[in-house]
Amino acid sequence: MTSYTFLLALAIILLSTKLFGLLSQRVHMPAVVGALVAGILLGPSGFGFVQETDFLLKASEIGVIFLMFLAGLDTDLEELKKTGFASFIIAVIGVIVPLGCGYICYELFYHDPADPLDLLKGLFVGVVLTATSVSITVETLREMGRLRGKVGTAILGAAVIDDILGIIILTVITGFTDPETKPAEVFLRIGLFFVFIALVGYIMHKIFQRMDQVWGNKRRIAIVTLSFCFILSYIAEAYFGIADITGAYFAGIILCNIWNLREYLAKKINIVSYMLFSPVFFASIGIKTELSGFTSQLMIFSLVLLAAAIASKILGCGLGARLCGFNGHDALIIGLGMVSRGEVALIVAQKGAQAGLIHSALFPPVVLMVIVTTLITPVFLKIFMNPNHEDFEQPEIKVKN
Repeated sequence: MTSYTFLLALAIILLSTKLFGLLSQRVHMPAVVGALVAGILLGPSGFGFVQETDFLLKASEIGVIFLMFLAGLDTDLEELKKTGFASFIIAVIGVIVPLGCGYICYELFYHDPADPLDLLKGLFVGVVLTATSVSITVETLREMGRLRGKVGTAILGAAVIDDILGIIILTVITGFTDPETKPAEVFLRIGLFFVFIALVGYIMHKIFQRMDQVWGNKRRIAIVTLSFCFILSYIAEAYFGIADITGAYFAGIILCNIWNLREYLAKKINIVSYMLFSPVFFASIGIKTELSGFTSQLMIFSLVLLAAAIASKILGCGLGARLCGFNGHDALIIGLGMVSRGEVALIVAQKGAQAGLIHSALFPPVVLMVIVTTLITPVFLKIFMNPNHEDFEQPEIKVKN
């Protein structure tokens, strides 16, 4: 007999994540924090109302694909060209330093010479720390009038490159999860994948230009682009051994600037994601978070990981900014602006769990790191930003005649 309990679980998840998301926003926290808390309360660490099922796993995976596709669509390649070399240097150093810090943190607490995946597990914790989510930073800079200044532009450009580098590193590390895999095979697959992406990007540019002229109906193009995202996600996983979210992310990048429907597409896809799949994903992270096994060692590891997450971005991105000619004050702001991890780190952590590179016991430290870095970023920015600085943009005052 078919069980319909998944419908009740889905209703509980949607209502609770919405409620706690609204409560989070009322106290000036991002809605994702409320969704995580809702998942923890619903799962085994809370009241146990919802258990992880195959349906929730698949819905969560679709939610991740939606989020990464939207992240690709939101990528502004033209803005990236303006920031150019400076953003690239900031992003590269801002990835290398957290990667190394995360690896050191893992090895200090969980080093196991007998585990053939020990090196990869340590590096994967570093990959989680490389992630950057600047949505909170962007809103803070906009409120302060500094989004369009040289600091805001550098942060936005570096965040885009940071995400691309993080996806590439994630792809490389997950490619080595099979002990029998040869390094040459992994890099060959990755190289072929990017060649494939370049060819697909060129072909889709021509196809969608033609569709825009012939079809004229935006709804049909929206359906086709969503199908394109799923197909590219499948091909990445099935034929190249690369995470499906990588395919989804580059599907969004391919479509982000090739014709004038990006905002329409993002709006339509965001509705589907926001209404169903994204809440399930964030709740599932909370459900997986086992607080019952939160030992004293795990608490210490959590605090060390949090400190490494904050310091590594400030030092790495700040150093990159200084090398590119920014003064000390602006370099500090750029480093602080890159501290927030948000949903990106959660997505990476979930892919690591699926690949066997991160144990479920390490989800609480990751969730704690995501929540704290997301909360402190706007606070630190408002403390350290100087309204009298030359890069500060005074709001325009309109005088009525």
